[in-house]
Amino acid sequence: MISPERLTAQLAHLNKISAPDMGPGIHRLAFTDSDWQARGYLMQLMEDAGLTVQEDAFGNVIGHRTGADDSLPAVMLGSHADSVPSGGNYDGIVGILAAIETIRSLQQDCFKNEHPLEVVLFMCEESSRFGAATLGSRAMRGTLTPDELHRFTDKDGHSLYEILQSRSLRPEDIASAKYAKPLKAFFEVHIEQGRVLEHSRIPLGIVTGIAAPTRLRVHLHGSADHSGATPMALRHDGSCAAAEIILAVEHAATLHSDPPVVGTVGILRVHPCAMNVIPGETELGIDIRSISSAAKAETVRIVYASIRAICQKRSIPYDIEEISNETPVIMKPAVTDFLAGLCHTQGKNFIKLPSGAGHDAMHWADYAPTGMLFIPCRDGISHNPAESAERNDIVSVTEILEQAVRTATKQSFEF
Repeated sequence: MISPERLTAQLAHLNKISAPDMGPGIHRLAFTDSDWQARGYLMQLMEDAGLTVQEDAFGNVIGHRTGADDSLPAVMLGSHADSVPSGGNYDGIVGILAAIETIRSLQQDCFKNEHPLEVVLFMCEESSRFGAATLGSRAMRGTLTPDELHRFTDKDGHSLYEILQSRSLRPEDIASAKYAKPLKAFFEVHIEQGRVLEHSRIPLGIVTGIAAPTRLRVHLHGSADHSGATPMALRHDGSCAAAEIILAVEHAATLHSDPPVVGTVGILRVHPCAMNVIPGETELGIDIRSISSAAKAETVRIVYASIRAICQKRSIPYDIEEISNETPVIMKPAVTDFLAGLCHTQGKNFIKLPSGAGHDAMHWADYAPTGMLFIPCRDGISHNPAESAERNDIVSVTEILEQAVRTATKQSFEF
């Protein structure tokens, strides 16, 4: 039986694990001390639930529960524990705790799963530290390259490769992290990170598709000059070019409404960042997302053209680095109908909806039948200290997850 008290206590414990002296909210950037502390706590919870725990070369944690026939494809479930700066304690955490609680409930009921079960804590789901998201899932799918481990750096200039080494992981052996065994299904639970469920007063969402980002890092090579002695007509101001590009991204995204596209410039760095110096070197981080590959690609094309035109007009050299270009995912109707049937059976009210945010589940949908369940978050707020979810909703979605696992692990069941 799913334990509300256990879930509440675990959420409260994780709420205390954050980088000290960093202000309000949760600070568990990937592979930092606080992230590693949360990882250790979750590994202990997995072991307490009877799982055999191991890690791969990237640090992903895989807990295994043996099936009656362990050679059968496993049913996988899980999520992440890292956070954005000043984030909330529900993003990712609800999903990994729901997965572990499902196994704990099966253990207490002496449930005999025919297929093996795998609970995964995915590392580095958030893009906050290295500029690219869902890296743990990508490592397990074999799409994270050695070049990217060296190319992805944090704000202090440390490469992902160096950070993995500092945690005694094996970046030189990243190919070994690829998950090569067959899967029967993958399930993930998450807060919605939007307002649809709360606005509709619906406690459960079944995800029909996941939008995917294209992320760009743009470097503008302006000229840093004296702010008083340089006439306006002779300036090559990196920040002014950046301002035009920011508005161009906004405009390009608004050109698509069905299906919608969203565009965000979430990083803006200027150098030397002094009141009396015209900004020279300027960096932007651009995030463009859609559930439609075609709409996203068209928006990216417009953004590239806008950057080129703006920089030519201002005589500012530039370069664009594509950090990631992920493919949107459409969930198989057989899986969404399966989850809908479980909700009907248990008398739980739900709707089907797409996800505007990316998740680890998006990397598994082409590998195995994949299902994702959402619960509301208060006021739709996420990536924010005010992020919150109701305990009843967390318990309710975990009950559905457990029923999905109980059913999917039967050898006779097929999607």
